[in-house]
Amino acid sequence: MSKFNDVMKELQKSFNTGVSFMLPSVVVGGIFLALSLSTGEATDTGMNVTNSFMKNLGDLGIAGFTIMIPLLSGFIANSISGKPALAPAMILGYLANTPVGYDGIKTGFLGAMIMGVAVGYFVKWCKTWKVSNTIKTIMPILIIPIVTTLTLGMLYIYVIAVPIGYAMQWLVVQLGNLQGSSAILLGLIIGAMTAVDMGGPINKTATAFTLALMAEGVFAPNGAHRIAVAIPPLAMAISTFIDRKKYSSEDRDLGISAFFMGLIGITEGAIPFAVKDMKRVLPAIIIGSAVGGALGMINNVETLVPHGGLIVLPAVNGKLWYFLAMLIGTLVSVAILHFTKPNLEENMEK
Repeated sequence: MSKFNDVMKELQKSFNTGVSFMLPSVVVGGIFLALSLSTGEATDTGMNVTNSFMKNLGDLGIAGFTIMIPLLSGFIANSISGKPALAPAMILGYLANTPVGYDGIKTGFLGAMIMGVAVGYFVKWCKTWKVSNTIKTIMPILIIPIVTTLTLGMLYIYVIAVPIGYAMQWLVVQLGNLQGSSAILLGLIIGAMTAVDMGGPINKTATAFTLALMAEGVFAPNGAHRIAVAIPPLAMAISTFIDRKKYSSEDRDLGISAFFMGLIGITEGAIPFAVKDMKRVLPAIIIGSAVGGALGMINNVETLVPHGGLIVLPAVNGKLWYFLAMLIGTLVSVAILHFTKPNLEENMEK
């Protein structure tokens, strides 16, 4: 049991390390993207930014968001087994957050975390190999990175990603069968899927489903989805504002950028909080997003553009309930966090 506890402590430490190195990228990406999109106009294809400087600022924000997942994966692995694990884990973290294979499968931040842990322990095992002194000098810069990236990369592409791809296809079919049968159930499912991996494959499945319905002139499911995308970052931001004893100063600073990301519908703003405290944060934001999605569906809120947050309010039918559903869902998550998340001192003891 003590060995299991040691592994759990090591994993917790590695996740915290990954988050701490990822945070600046999240903050830079979120703030730059928020500033860029705030000058845009809601169109059928999303927020259209025409000012060239703001478009370039948005590109910097997108770059920050692109690199944050590889940073998370890389420094999780680095915390477990040192520098030889850094590059392979960053490569595989990027792979997890990029469509790969014939079906273009991606597994998002959850896949990147899995690959970070896998690389960390694979490299730790590689370090136990008995090799000659000549080979030992090139192990950390040549042999370990190549063997690790090749072995785990192919394992990911051919084994790990395939069942996830099939699961996503199954979810799309099931959601299609649900459409129209129960507005509350559909809203709950779309909202929960939106929050469960915050921009990952399950979130993207909900996005693909709502976009497909938009093409058929059905906009209510997209309304539920676009309400739900804003709830996780807004909930974490408000929680850091009102429950300051439950968060470190670093987390409270991150809450400010999460707030702006929530306003423009960037769910990824909640990822650092979820990585640090998954067992409390994930249930809270999933429930809050499900409530927001259900309220949107019940009240027939329609979002006419493929983007979320309050920034697209002019392109929403049912503006009052769009705002209220987002607010209520956010407050539900905040309340759950208030009662489940211990103060920082208690948390450190556990």
